[in-house]
Amino acid sequence: MNIWISIIIAGIINYLSRLGSVLLIKPERLNENTKKILSYVPSAVFPAIIFPAVFLNESNAIVQINDPKIIGFIVSIIIGYLSKSIITTIISGLLSYWLVIFLF
Repeated sequence: MNIWISIIIAGIINYLSRLGSVLLIKPERLNENTKKILSYVPSAVFPAIIFPAVFLNESNAIVQINDPKIIGFIVSIIIGYLSKSIITTIISGLLSYWLVIFLF
């Protein structure tokens, strides 16, 4: 039971720390340069989340070029560039990944 209390307390502290930054920073008080810089944050964080999942295996070694994750990644990059649609990109990447897994 102690572990669950610790997890709940950690979750509440994490939530409150994030909520505090949202409530304390008012977007209308930020200057244009700060808004422009902050607009790049999702683009900078997304590769940091995605690249390890695609390019590293369970033992944190770099995967081979013929790995299904790499093939799905390449297909989704191409489709994303051509279509400019997030949903199309996600669906094409997943379908190509599954096709490689199930057919080969």
